[in-house]
Amino acid sequence: MDLSKIIEKKSGYAKYMYDEIRHICTKFEKRDPGSKGELQSCEYMGQVMKRLGCDRVEVESFKENPKSFFGWIYITVALVLVAIALFFTGVYVGGVCAKILPLIGAILVVAGLTLAMLQFGLYIKACDKLFPEKTGHNVTAYKAPKGEVKRRIVFNGHPDAAWEWPVNYALGGVGFEGHAILGIGGAIYFGVISLITAIMAIMGKDIGTMIKCGLWGLLFVPFLVGLFWMVNWQRVVDGANDNLSGCYMGIAILKALADEQIELENTEICVCLTGSEEAGLRGSKAWCEAHPDEWKDVPTFIYSYDTIYDPKYLLVNYRDLNATVKADKDVSDLFMESAQELGILCNKGMVPPLGGATDNAAFSQAGHRSTGITALNHKLESYYHTRKDTWTNMNLEGLADCFAVSVKVLEKFDNGAKQ
Repeated sequence: MDLSKIIEKKSGYAKYMYDEIRHICTKFEKRDPGSKGELQSCEYMGQVMKRLGCDRVEVESFKENPKSFFGWIYITVALVLVAIALFFTGVYVGGVCAKILPLIGAILVVAGLTLAMLQFGLYIKACDKLFPEKTGHNVTAYKAPKGEVKRRIVFNGHPDAAWEWPVNYALGGVGFEGHAILGIGGAIYFGVISLITAIMAIMGKDIGTMIKCGLWGLLFVPFLVGLFWMVNWQRVVDGANDNLSGCYMGIAILKALADEQIELENTEICVCLTGSEEAGLRGSKAWCEAHPDEWKDVPTFIYSYDTIYDPKYLLVNYRDLNATVKADKDVSDLFMESAQELGILCNKGMVPPLGGATDNAAFSQAGHRSTGITALNHKLESYYHTRKDTWTNMNLEGLADCFAVSVKVLEKFDNGAKQ
């Protein structure tokens, strides 16, 4: 199948995506994970895909505890602050307190950091049940080929939007990441000096130096306390780029095929929009749990799009989930090769530590052949998870380039590439 006519019209389909995204941002409620707005957007995009010729469209619900994804911050920071109080109580009271209280503090710090690693570092549901339950939604649409299904390509995005990150809005990525690093660094610092102090006290050694270290460590406390305000639960951003742009990449391809009256012979196209990604990939994880055997009947390639914005940062993420999950090489290479054939800049990279994840991570962990596509600076810019992520701040060139490459991927995949 030759899809070059569609690729030539990439600018028009970028404008289509822009118009649709503006409609959702202006007509529906805010789309935080598990919200009515998330459901409204899923239902709306499902209806759009029905009109574009999809044979089957399914909106499914799942249970989640969305605020747990950042809620661990309150638990971790509280444990560290208690540990700091125990440290100073122990060293100033002296005696047996100097042996026991800093040790308890060190244990509390380890517990808090372990929770942070599980909940945010690995997206494991370590404390979900401590937070209110809500209902999230996914929508999956299928466009069947004319003949027998011999292969399948899935275009994935997430319809939900994030709660605002105030520090990123005020100071940008350097300030946001610097604040987080100093807070975590302070926790580690007090964990280490608490353990050393307890050991020295048990051995009967003088702990005067450790008291001085503790006093210097108080410089970290404002950054630790500031983490309580890392997320503004009262403001949900529009999420035009993150991630309606990713949702509409697949929908725009469906529209282009419908406009050109093109039906593929043996390739099934699926657009799967998984909600509550901003709550820790809860929608994509729920989809994989609910459909353990689906998409494994024929060769299936999954492309998860997240924040398609700046063309100079178009990126295939060969590693995901804070660089802990490996994406499928063939799926990733096919996107890279398609970009190269079109002369479109595309880089090979990864979602770095502290960079979060795309829904690709959940699909890859479930055994699917998947990769994550992004077009944002991983050194966070001020629009990321802030009120600046609106339909008025979208990049049509970034949308057009990613669309063109994605259509080329479909063409090459339909012609048997990498299978």
